[in-house]
Amino acid sequence: MCGAELQSLPEGVQRVARALQDAGHPHAPLMLDDAARTAQQAADALGIHVGQIAKSIIFRRKSDDAAVLVIASGDRRVDEKKVDAIVGKTGRADAEFVKAKTGFSIGGVSPIAHAQPPVTLIDRELFRFDEIWAAAGHPHGVFKLRPQDLERLTGAPVADVVQAPPG
Repeated sequence: MCGAELQSLPEGVQRVARALQDAGHPHAPLMLDDAARTAQQAADALGIHVGQIAKSIIFRRKSDDAAVLVIASGDRRVDEKKVDAIVGKTGRADAEFVKAKTGFSIGGVSPIAHAQPPVTLIDRELFRFDEIWAAAGHPHGVFKLRPQDLERLTGAPVADVVQAPPG
């Protein structure tokens, strides 16, 4: 992306685009016509399986008020007990906390380029797919990557942090 292209994007997407560019990532953010605030909306817009959406869920760690980012497969529910066993007791994060800690609004939280680096965990279920998509700092912004890229870009460990699928 050139500088002029970058400046026409929302600020959060610009941060993500710069971080991807700096990391040598081959895929720049795309802006969707419709908002993709949920994994299902994003999957529908991209024409992919909902599990290929790397959703970013923010929790608030109780001991130190740190943001805890869980990057989970879109077709799985995060198991808070499993997360707590790894990072310590967490609670819900409200919209104000998410915006203050990440620099992003709920519905557009990217796994990278946060205002303050969060404690991050990657759901191992994402590795079922060769290609995944993540939010790029805005409800309309997404970018393509592989699960291995997520590890490289975040430096986060891969863990079992979701509930078992039904059936």
